[in-house]
Amino acid sequence: MELRYLTAFVAVAEELHFGRAAQRLRMAQPPLSQQIRQLEKELGVKLFERNTRSVRLTNAGESFLEPARTVLDDVDMAVGAAKAAGRGEYGRVTVGFAGASSHEALPLLTRAVRAAHPGLELVMRGQTYADVALARVADGTLDLGFVRLPVNQPGVDTRVIEVEELICALPTDHRLAGLDRVPIAELADEPFVSFPSNAGSTLRDALVKACVAGGFTPRVVQEAPDSYTILALVAAGVGVTLTLTSCQHIQQTGLVYRELAGEPTRLRAALAWRSDNTNAALHTVLGIAETALPTPD
Repeated sequence: MELRYLTAFVAVAEELHFGRAAQRLRMAQPPLSQQIRQLEKELGVKLFERNTRSVRLTNAGESFLEPARTVLDDVDMAVGAAKAAGRGEYGRVTVGFAGASSHEALPLLTRAVRAAHPGLELVMRGQTYADVALARVADGTLDLGFVRLPVNQPGVDTRVIEVEELICALPTDHRLAGLDRVPIAELADEPFVSFPSNAGSTLRDALVKACVAGGFTPRVVQEAPDSYTILALVAAGVGVTLTLTSCQHIQQTGLVYRELAGEPTRLRAALAWRSDNTNAALHTVLGIAETALPTPD
């Protein structure tokens, strides 16, 4: 089995989108699809369920993901160790993030780390929702996580990097799309699209809390694993959603964003790490992040 097949599988599994996975791997989509098909042929199982709207892991794919990551991590570590002997430095930091909401912050951090210390390696763990990232930082699975406050986990330090605001996403032909600011009570009878309730998404929690404060419990008719898919479903007219200002870079035909009327609901995005983590590379990255992702006023 070729390592490039495992690399292709992990990229698609984390992005749940062949186009974005191909961009991440800097390759065309057809060869990527071919590699996945070849891997499925070698394994004798189907790893993904695909249709025109979404991609999701099969049970076999979910079982294969962590072992595949372990193999790739071990290979990367072996290569890195060999290179470190020649250059006299070596370090890696595992980072958990959740796609769309890290769209701006993550590239700023990775570019700054690469420019300052090319020998430092950031190992990315996509589709890691804020609560999950926090738990994995706390148990040592991750060195660094993109989370949202408040954080009440003993032994975990945080630093705010962005203040986001809860906004409404609607189909362009929705009856409320003509408003500049949408009263949340007007959404009481609307179908909602959101993250799975058990995924550890703070955005799902914020959506429910805002709706309850508006006098109703949201009727979630469709769940999806990432903001890209959620907003595509909104554009298709499946329902409405509450999302964050950091996701407004997702522009699709049939989709509009509107502020919510009343006092804005703000969420603070932060970096989180264990206070007793002795990984020297982590502390180097944290120092770089202070400049690349400064705490807002």
